[in-house]
Amino acid sequence: MRVLVIEDEQHLADAIARGLRRHGMAVDVAYDGDAGHEAAFVTRYDVVVLDRDLPGVHGDQICADLVASGTLTRVLMLTASGAVADRVEGLSLGADDYLPKPFDFSELVARVQALGRRATPVTPPILHVADVTLDPAKRIATRAGQQLDLTNKEFGLLEALLRADGAVVSTEELLERVWDANADPFTTIVRVTMRTLRRKLGDPPLIETLVGAGYRITAEPTDHPIAAEPTDQS
Repeated sequence: MRVLVIEDEQHLADAIARGLRRHGMAVDVAYDGDAGHEAAFVTRYDVVVLDRDLPGVHGDQICADLVASGTLTRVLMLTASGAVADRVEGLSLGADDYLPKPFDFSELVARVQALGRRATPVTPPILHVADVTLDPAKRIATRAGQQLDLTNKEFGLLEALLRADGAVVSTEELLERVWDANADPFTTIVRVTMRTLRRKLGDPPLIETLVGAGYRITAEPTDHPIAAEPTDQS
């Protein structure tokens, strides 16, 4: 899941980002409304955690512009005011959820995860393809009933491929969905992580490489060889 945090209190913004990353999310941070507005329209985020009172472009304007654009990005609005009237006003602007400060971090995570499930075409809460099952909320993946020991990035790649429902997902899209803005677009990290994910999934192989197009997981394990990732020469 890709998340943008727009919050001018830098310590709070960084704390939110660190916490969300611990839950396997790819998180970018903007510390004012100008930077946040630009970032929100450069990259497609699943969720924007948006402080309402921002310097530069106001949070209300960012929310309204996102809604007007027709994006699937979901907005969780934060504010220092817990008044009912403020919550109603925030939701009337098009925010999908509203959380007053101070908040319990576990509630923030739960709300972001719930919104993230609504940011893409509807998929079951538990993803299941062939003998692989993945529970995004509990961060558990199994194959043939055996739990897989996956890193956050491996889990993210597997989730992205399962959500694609058999469609091909490009390297660029995987880099955008699973990593954050600090990722080098010319890096081989997707290929390297895909290689370790394949190894952990074991046989029969599930992930197919389509040269020049990307990767996909089909409904059933294939009996024919699947293109493997080339070995890095470094």
